[in-house]
Amino acid sequence: MNEKQQSLLLEFAARFPPPKGVKLSYGTAGFRADASLLESTVFRVGILAALRSLKTGSVIGLMITASHNQVSDNGVKVADPSGGMLTQDWEPFADAIANAPDPHSLLQLIIEFAKKEDIGFEGRQPAEVLLGRDTRPSGEALLDAAKQGITSIVGAIGTDMGVVTTPQLHWMVRARNRGMEASESSYFHQLSSSFRCLMDLKPEGIRKNGDDNALVVDGADGVGGEKLEHFRKMLTGLCIEVRNRGDGMLNEGVGADYVQKEKVAPRGFGPADAGLRCASLDGDADRLVYFSVILNDSNKIELVDGDKILSLFALFIKEQLSILNDGESEKDNDSYQAHLGVVQTAYANGASTDYLKEMGLEVVLTPTGVKYLHEKAAEFDIGIYFEANGHGTILFSEAYLCRLESTHKTLLSTSEGSAKQKAASRLLAVSELINQAVGDALSGLLLVEVILQYMGWSICRWNELYHDLPSRQLKVKVGDRTAVVTANAETVAVQPVGIQEAINAEIAKYPRGRCFIRPSGTEDVVRVYAEATTQDAADALASSVARLVDQYLGSGTA
Repeated sequence: MNEKQQSLLLEFAARFPPPKGVKLSYGTAGFRADASLLESTVFRVGILAALRSLKTGSVIGLMITASHNQVSDNGVKVADPSGGMLTQDWEPFADAIANAPDPHSLLQLIIEFAKKEDIGFEGRQPAEVLLGRDTRPSGEALLDAAKQGITSIVGAIGTDMGVVTTPQLHWMVRARNRGMEASESSYFHQLSSSFRCLMDLKPEGIRKNGDDNALVVDGADGVGGEKLEHFRKMLTGLCIEVRNRGDGMLNEGVGADYVQKEKVAPRGFGPADAGLRCASLDGDADRLVYFSVILNDSNKIELVDGDKILSLFALFIKEQLSILNDGESEKDNDSYQAHLGVVQTAYANGASTDYLKEMGLEVVLTPTGVKYLHEKAAEFDIGIYFEANGHGTILFSEAYLCRLESTHKTLLSTSEGSAKQKAASRLLAVSELINQAVGDALSGLLLVEVILQYMGWSICRWNELYHDLPSRQLKVKVGDRTAVVTANAETVAVQPVGIQEAINAEIAKYPRGRCFIRPSGTEDVVRVYAEATTQDAADALASSVARLVDQYLGSGTA
């Protein structure tokens, strides 16, 4: 970085002094805080995004959103060239520049980091960053701060993609880096055409009931509701009514996060909706849950969460693979058995994990966090991951997609219209419909809808796949959360010594009891999760383990 470049950066940085007494940390959700505190941080993340583009020689994404948080909050996160989250290796640098006290300290950090990462500022293709924001009123000013951060790196280009869902921006970054058109219209075209393909491949004889094609969606008064209202007109074979599409307060008594945690109907839904299939998006449309309103009960619901969505997807994919492999032997030279894997965290309800295993599926647990789930799912030919909160997706490896395309081409020429050819077509269409960059409520919703029609299932039939075990979550305040060390995807506590044996003794008292503890990533608390066959038993198990945590470490239940 020459003197002229340094001078430009210092000049821009002086416009965005950091707020005093505020320390921010980059996590899975990027940076989040009250919007009034974020201009400096977003400006600096613009710099980081431009540097990341120079380092990778690829287009990078920058999204301004606070997802399911209240409307007064906002946030910023970076999308890597794959469309996935910013590599964890760069998170410490994000923290460092966000918290640099003045422009000169910021410049010094950038110079040192660029040297360490061998980022050249001359003779390379210019950095390019795609920018997006949700519908929050604070988004426009923060977008301007991000643009100034990007352009403070000489030659860098910031392209404003407008108001978009978070998954749309991630999809666009992935598309651009794969040589495809990256626009909202191309996103909608790919989803609608693959949805249509899957609808055309439904088995003959599946019952068609007008009511079964009707879906009512809670848009969380966010960007997803607006986009779905526009998008639904492009869909055939599905009747969608969108409520809470921007006429109320974002995330207030609405949205997937609210519905999943409170287990009640969102604003605008009530007894008149009993029997209808309903879905809820979160504020930036990267989470999806389904629900049905219980008859004669004003706002109680039957929740169909991310675990059930995962189960539906896994059943469908497994069935298509079984059709494709029918009559094939693993010993056949031309045969290939795709490696299908399902990835969950310890927070997945035990009933869902048991069900998936009973179905003969390979289930793998990872530590809590989308980055761990996504990474593990990418190890399979087809990897499916979801969290109970409704965030998840399906990943197809490039090697398997090439093999599948070749198989499909052969089947088209030798046995067009056969069950095997249709199964291969369905799998290819799913790989186009699902957003492989990140969890996407819109693409996930379309896949749920087409599978329900393929199966001929109502939401009630889907919800009957298994019955969740009652559970309870508690927090215990502790002096030092790092005293708890876990292993086996956070299901076993190896420190403090002896605590796991004490937990096991409590678990043994309850039929189908399960309990684990893990330290919070953000505050000095230890989280307790417990399951059992009754709510009273789950509550009692959680309370007894919380007392153990307090005994070994703490200062009282939060």
